[in-house]
Amino acid sequence: MQKMPKVEFIYDADCPNIEATRKNLLHAFSQTDLSSRWQEWDRALPESPVRVRGYGSPSILVDGLDVAEMKPSNGANCCRIYTDGEGRLTGFPTVEMIAAKLSETKTPSVSWSDKGRWHSVIAAMHAIATTLLPKLTCPACWPAYAGILSAIGLGFVDYTPYLFPLTSAFLALAVFSLGYRAKKRRGYRPLIVGIIATMVVSIGKFAFTSDAAMYGGIALLMAGSLWNSWPQKERDNGSCPTCNPNPITLGGI
Repeated sequence: MQKMPKVEFIYDADCPNIEATRKNLLHAFSQTDLSSRWQEWDRALPESPVRVRGYGSPSILVDGLDVAEMKPSNGANCCRIYTDGEGRLTGFPTVEMIAAKLSETKTPSVSWSDKGRWHSVIAAMHAIATTLLPKLTCPACWPAYAGILSAIGLGFVDYTPYLFPLTSAFLALAVFSLGYRAKKRRGYRPLIVGIIATMVVSIGKFAFTSDAAMYGGIALLMAGSLWNSWPQKERDNGSCPTCNPNPITLGGI
């Protein structure tokens, strides 16, 4: 799960740049694909912590760091002046300034530590392991299987009647994992590959008993799962503040 940075908006109640700062903050959240949640502190209120009173109005802190790299003063009651990307003076932090600080602190979308990204691969491995179980259709072979299992301390069980439903269940789980939230990963093309793969595996193993078809389907299923799970670069979602429906958390909640 992506770690959300702690964002704080510090202001004086009579500051004329409060709404402009909120608007830019929403833009910045939209650009960095983060939920638009932050705390607001009115410096004059007693419940506002001492640590925020040294910042001028308006100020934005991301994980305790000012977006313009300004250090707090000794409680000075003053308005902030910022410089935009073209060197012009402005009374509030720019979208780019806020977004840059948000991007520094958030977990990258290409992180290999995103465990949820690999659920489809794990599901595919379960399906593949079940598919590779041999069908015990030859009673003359049972003593050989029993001898092998006994040698490793296991009893013999004829699982053949359950092999088809068990394999079908794991293949269905693999297909579901490819389709779940597909738009946020690689779209529906890996899902189509997975559906074709499961059909080839089922036909190869249970209809024609073709090892070539079965292994080909397994390879196709693994390829689709890896394709679905492979990290991709984060895309810019634009800077429309009205496109982000997430609520704002105010007052230190």
